[in-house]
Amino acid sequence: MPNEKPQPFTTLRDFPSVEILSQHPALESYFPVLPRPLVVESIRKVIAALKEQFAQGKKAVTESALVDAVTAELDRLLLYHPAPVVNGTGIIIHTNLGRAPISRDMMVRAQDAVCGYSNLEFDLHSGRRGKRGVMIELLLAALSETEGGTLVNNNAAALFIILNTLAARKEVVVSRGELVQIGGGFRIPDIMVRSGVRVVEVGTTNRTTVADYAGAVTDKTSMILKVHPSNFVQQGFVEETPLAELAALCREKSLILTHDLGSGLIGLPPGIPIKNEPRVHDSVRAGADLTCFSGDKLLGGVQAGLIVGRADLIARIKKNPLYRTIRCDKLVFAITAQVLSAYLNGTQFEDIPVWRMITMPVTALKSRAEAIVRACPGKDIAPVAADAYLGGGSTPGEAIPSLALSIRSSVSAGALAVRFRKYNPPIIGRVEENHFLLDLRTIPPGEDSLLIEAIKSILE
Repeated sequence: MPNEKPQPFTTLRDFPSVEILSQHPALESYFPVLPRPLVVESIRKVIAALKEQFAQGKKAVTESALVDAVTAELDRLLLYHPAPVVNGTGIIIHTNLGRAPISRDMMVRAQDAVCGYSNLEFDLHSGRRGKRGVMIELLLAALSETEGGTLVNNNAAALFIILNTLAARKEVVVSRGELVQIGGGFRIPDIMVRSGVRVVEVGTTNRTTVADYAGAVTDKTSMILKVHPSNFVQQGFVEETPLAELAALCREKSLILTHDLGSGLIGLPPGIPIKNEPRVHDSVRAGADLTCFSGDKLLGGVQAGLIVGRADLIARIKKNPLYRTIRCDKLVFAITAQVLSAYLNGTQFEDIPVWRMITMPVTALKSRAEAIVRACPGKDIAPVAADAYLGGGSTPGEAIPSLALSIRSSVSAGALAVRFRKYNPPIIGRVEENHFLLDLRTIPPGEDSLLIEAIKSILE
C-alpha cells in the first residue's frame, strides 16, 4: 500500500549488498557527477556503519533509512567537488572562494596554448629544447622596471626559494613586528627556518629602527628581509624602517635586501580610496634587490609567486635544485602572460575582473539593485549602503563604498544564509543585525538574473 510504513530490518541478512543498493533509483543521479568507485565506496562505508549500529542494538534500520544515509553521504561529497559559487560577501579577493576570479576571455584564449601541444620548453628558432617562462620573465622585467623576473607556484614558495638560495646557513635580519602569520597558518618565521637560514630578530613588535638592523649585522649576515604585514595592522606608538633606508644599509654592508610585498599591487585607478598598500614599483625604486608577491591577489591572476629584481640573483634562484619542485605549469604561464600584458597595455582596469569590481561605481550598483527589486515583487528585499573590502590580506580595515541587497523573510537571517548557500549554484552572503545581505560589488552583472531566480525560489 502507498502509505505502508517501512518495515525495519530484523537480521543482518536483510541488508542489501553494495551492488544491489548501488542500483537504487535514488542514487542514479550521483554516478554522472562522482566517479563510480567513489560512490560505491561511500555506499560500502554507510552499510558497514549501519550494520555495526544495528548489531549493537543502537539503531533500527529500514531500506529507506539506508538510502537516505547514503544520499546524505554523497551529498556531503558533492560539496567538496569543485563548483562555481556566487560571491555576495563583499570580499573581493576571498581566500575561501578562490581569491581573484579569472577573466573568462583570458581563459578562453589560454585554451589554445594548453589544450594541445605548445612551445612551453621548445625553442622555435633553433628547433631544440628551450627554457620555460622566457616571455613571463620579459613581461615581469618590463612591468616592474627592473632587470629580471621569474615565477613559482605561490608567494610562500617565492620567499622560501629566495631564502634557501641566497642565505642558507647564514643570518637573515628581520623586524619582530614583521614575523607575522597570515591565513591558513602560514608563519613567516616557520618559512625562514625551513629554508635553512638563521633568523635574527631585531627591534620590538611595534618599533624597529634602521639602527636596530645595523646593530644586528655581522660577518655571517647575508640578507635583510622586509615583510609587508598583510592583514595585520598596528596603530599608535609605531615605527618601521622605510625600505629606502634599508636599501642604503644593505649597499653599505654588501647585503641583499628582499621585500615580501604580498598582494602584488601594480597601480590604482583614479578615485579609488585605497591607502598604505605598497606597489611593486615602489619596492623596486626604493632599492629592494628582490621583491616577491602573489599572482592571485591584487594582481588579479592565478595562484603564483612572482619574483622581480636583480638578474644575477634570479639566475642563482633558477639554478637551485628546489626550483624545479615549485615551478608552474603551462596553464599558469598562459594566463599570467595575459594578465601581465594587460598591465603593460594599460587595459588592466577593464580586462581583469578584480579591477572591474573595485572600480564599479555605486551608481551602477544602485541601478542593478533597483532592477532586481522590481523583478521580485512582493519580496522583502531592499537596497542598502554597505562596505566592501579587498580581502586577501590587502588593506585590512579599509572599506570600499558599496551597495547590497537586504533580504528578509519569516525565517532568521542565519536560516536564509543556509538556504541561499544550498541553492544551485550556492550563493554566499553575510549576516548583519538579522539582515541577510548580498553585496553586488562582488557579484558580476551577468549573474543578476540568477539572483532573481534564487530570490523568487527561496522566498516563495
